[in-house]
Amino acid sequence: METQYSKLFTTEIETAEHLDDADVLKDFRDAFYIPKHSNGNDVQYFCGNSLGLQPKATLKCIEQELEDWARLGVEGHFHARNPWLQYHEFLSDSTARIVGALPSEVVNMNHLSVNLHLLMVSFYRPQKGKAAILIEKGAFPSDRYAVESQIKFHGYDPEIELLEIAPRAGENTLRTQDILEYIQQYGSRIALILMGGVNYYTGQAFDMQRITAAGHQQQIKVGFDLAHAAGNILLQLHDWQVDFAAWCTYKYLNGGPGGVGGCFIHEKHHTDTSLHRFAGWWGQDKEIRFKMGPNFHPIPTAEGWQLSNAPVLSMAALRASMALFDRAGMIHLRAKSEQLTAYAEFLIQAHNVDANRKVEIITPHDSKDRGCQLSLRAGGEHGKVLFDALIQAGVIADWRYPDVIRIAPVPLYNSYKDVYDFTHTLFSLLNS
Repeated sequence: METQYSKLFTTEIETAEHLDDADVLKDFRDAFYIPKHSNGNDVQYFCGNSLGLQPKATLKCIEQELEDWARLGVEGHFHARNPWLQYHEFLSDSTARIVGALPSEVVNMNHLSVNLHLLMVSFYRPQKGKAAILIEKGAFPSDRYAVESQIKFHGYDPEIELLEIAPRAGENTLRTQDILEYIQQYGSRIALILMGGVNYYTGQAFDMQRITAAGHQQQIKVGFDLAHAAGNILLQLHDWQVDFAAWCTYKYLNGGPGGVGGCFIHEKHHTDTSLHRFAGWWGQDKEIRFKMGPNFHPIPTAEGWQLSNAPVLSMAALRASMALFDRAGMIHLRAKSEQLTAYAEFLIQAHNVDANRKVEIITPHDSKDRGCQLSLRAGGEHGKVLFDALIQAGVIADWRYPDVIRIAPVPLYNSYKDVYDFTHTLFSLLNS
């Protein structure tokens, strides 16, 4: 399986060294703390799809807010070096660049599943005969729980109204054409499409632009869970006319464990007074918010979906990472990501030739259909034993039942040498 990068690669370590020397983003690795193995060496960290590493600037960003709290107390809302009253606004431009949106279309608030529920209040409006929600088979369980509970809340039966599109028999991932044909066939029943931008298990990136267009042709609202897409693949949510999206910030965005979530609402919906929403005072018109009146007048941007004031310490951690994204740029990060992941795939396939037990990559081969994740089936029925051995050997990857090891070579802090070392460790264990 040749790629545009294949001619750059060999199985020799000199290739990894050459690629690292030529990497224009190589210095960003030094901006992160790399965990240590018990032997004192850096671990091979490939778990950014579960929790991104800590930027070294994070502590300083949080300490500044703690110092201002100590120094100013409540006056920090107005007189902190970064006044807390509008703290979420400091993230808007950076967030918009990452997801391809207008700054007015994004806001950081709450957490992912909470935001999905709040957005479905507005965009899941079932009617008799058109009440179904379409998700991908094998979506992240929290998404399935959320849509099932929303269907029940509206008085419908998930056994009937929760539709899941599955890959063809014998295949691991969905074909875009199958998704589009499903939407066309069942569109008259579907009120909402809610899919992952990148599937957490297989690593497949969906064609969000075509899915959105197909949904809109059938008068369906279309939203995406971007937990595994934001900061990973190139997104153009505004131009694709996506209705809404939500994501977490602790994976590829390195916002820290349990970090504040983010969401997108297309500007075409900002002043639509027919939309239902659960309201809170931080979504109130800023000019009258502190007049404490009884009537709600939402801010005519994505901020109008806010409920509560900003979690400043969590947002401070995210700002440290966002500054790195702004310096690197998503175009450059995506270019390295494609090459780094292709290199991992190349080495795995090259080693597969001589391996006693082969490794199956279930993530799509084409770079446009994946981010930086590769989902591997290896070790047969002893896959979990293999995964545990990788951890003992200093490889931090991720196990997902029933049989997948996920690795994510993240372009901000993973090197080509990391990938080279990982494949040698993997196949040494397989062949032992």
